[in-house]
Amino acid sequence: MNIKSQKDFVSGVMFMVVGAAFAWGATKYSIGTGARMGPGYFPLMLGVMLTILGAIVTFNGLAIERVGGDKIGKWAFKPLCFIIGANVIFGVCLGGLPSIGLKSLGLIVGIYAVTFVASMAEAGWKVKNTFILATVLSVISYLAFIKLLKLQFPVWPVFLTA
Repeated sequence: MNIKSQKDFVSGVMFMVVGAAFAWGATKYSIGTGARMGPGYFPLMLGVMLTILGAIVTFNGLAIERVGGDKIGKWAFKPLCFIIGANVIFGVCLGGLPSIGLKSLGLIVGIYAVTFVASMAEAGWKVKNTFILATVLSVISYLAFIKLLKLQFPVWPVFLTA
């Protein structure tokens, strides 16, 4: 077996592993039917579709010749750390850390934090553009999740609303 595109092959295998894990995890919930979906129906279907997509991409990596073999480059650790860190910070902002006594900072602070930290992964990062993006995302998120969907989670830091 000759891998003709390393990027496609590795991406396809990754999709298949994640899809299979989602599908397997969904089997612990009630699946239901197409007409009466249970809580496991959507993750199961999503996992199956992702696994099929991964198989197609993996096959393309084995069958379609790319110029130079489409090699996988070096890992970009700095952007990877910023993106993962941004998600962790968002979770902490939204839920707090009760184990150390840190209260929730709310949705708006969380969106600003995730936007600024994730934007630092970009090579030509500009504070002004990030501030505009964070403001737009905060307004849209507030309208969508709090006003339209009426979700119940803190919008502002606990120390401001208590």
